[in-house]
Amino acid sequence: MTIWLPNLPPGGGPRYRAIADAIAAARAEGVLQPGSPLPPQRELAYRLGLSLSTVTRAYAEAERRGLIQGEVGRGTFVREAGPLGLDPARVVTAPESGEAIDLGLNLPPPGPAPALAAEALTRLAGGSLALLSDNGAAQQARHAAAGAAWVQKLGLAAAPDQVFVTLGAQHATLVALLASTRPGDAVLTEALTYPAIKQLAQHLKLELHPVAMDAEGLLPDALDEACRRTGGRCLYFMPTLHCATGATAPAERRHAIGAVARRHDLILIEDDVFGRLPDDRPPPVAAAAPERSFYVTSLSKCVAPWLRVGFLHAPADRRDAIRAAIHMTCWMVPPLMAELAAGWIADGTAESLAAWQRGEAKQRQAMAQAVLGPLASQGGGDGFHFWLELPRPWRAAALLAAAERRQVRIVAADMFAVGESAPEAVRLALGRPSSREGLRAGLEVVRDLLRQGNAPPDNVI
Repeated sequence: MTIWLPNLPPGGGPRYRAIADAIAAARAEGVLQPGSPLPPQRELAYRLGLSLSTVTRAYAEAERRGLIQGEVGRGTFVREAGPLGLDPARVVTAPESGEAIDLGLNLPPPGPAPALAAEALTRLAGGSLALLSDNGAAQQARHAAAGAAWVQKLGLAAAPDQVFVTLGAQHATLVALLASTRPGDAVLTEALTYPAIKQLAQHLKLELHPVAMDAEGLLPDALDEACRRTGGRCLYFMPTLHCATGATAPAERRHAIGAVARRHDLILIEDDVFGRLPDDRPPPVAAAAPERSFYVTSLSKCVAPWLRVGFLHAPADRRDAIRAAIHMTCWMVPPLMAELAAGWIADGTAESLAAWQRGEAKQRQAMAQAVLGPLASQGGGDGFHFWLELPRPWRAAALLAAAERRQVRIVAADMFAVGESAPEAVRLALGRPSSREGLRAGLEVVRDLLRQGNAPPDNVI
């Protein structure tokens, strides 16, 4: 098989960028077809008389542009056309910078969404300027109908008058807490929870109580005991791709949680922001207990990280309180953003982007498993985060500090812990690096640190 070599122009300029430009040109001219293999990096470096680091940087640049993709154990290939016929060369990612590799902030990669957004905003600009001035009744109804359609795709029957549009899932959770609790109430949550819940509880003067978990999430028996012990009024939980451990509760456990909630008249706030990432998962708990469930989802975790639009499905007897809470906290969701989200849901763009993110999450999970090897005990299921329990003698705080010194940011378990001491574990966010090569570099730093087998003493953390 003839190996493809780029024809680099003479003169100055970064060689890595010239290689990426050559890949883009060869693809546009049909010399490189989607699926075509690229030379291994070491071989290309040898053939061109360049350093391996230059070629590695070139492949990372080409992957940032969406031209190529690496597949664990197989090599690097020219990328297939993206969803909706989008040419991968138009995929926009974060600009290159010299900042640390961020494995802390749990957001998906930009993917094809920015290019599609530019087209959608151009279309909207040719329409009515009413989008920029007032969120009228007709617009609100259209946005709520889109939210109901999205919620239905997640397995929960929903009518437009049951769904409220919010400024993302965190805002939806705040609104649900405002509509269902009072200062001093006991709120139950998993022993490891979404960190913002701890902040919200503090400001709303709610008492958080942890409920034990295992590899499948919240334990129904522990929930029953916590209800008896604390008189808990409300449960906030995340049964699909838990934000720390990545656990997904099976159907039987979800039914058991619903049964406990009915027995203790417990209000449920079910956070399902990652619900579109798994290929398959059981229906929400809210589907079996809609009369007591606030169901929260959004688009920023599974469609595009900047699309801060959330949806809240609420019980009938709480809808007036929800409206009041939304008006108090933001008056209204910016109508232009809501219109973009509604249009994408209606025309299938949101579904296609979620499918892209689903495939990208699988690739990045496979990379994490391959790089970390035996260190990877639990993993992260189908999402963009990976739970890593640390081998002795490592402690999470020591690993954070050691990784930070090597320009890699990670998050320790204590950020998620409620009440009791946190396990010695860290969460690695796989979606934040704009390229897979950047992700691999960050994972290799974590792996190499842990392979040393000896953690720095506490007094040098």
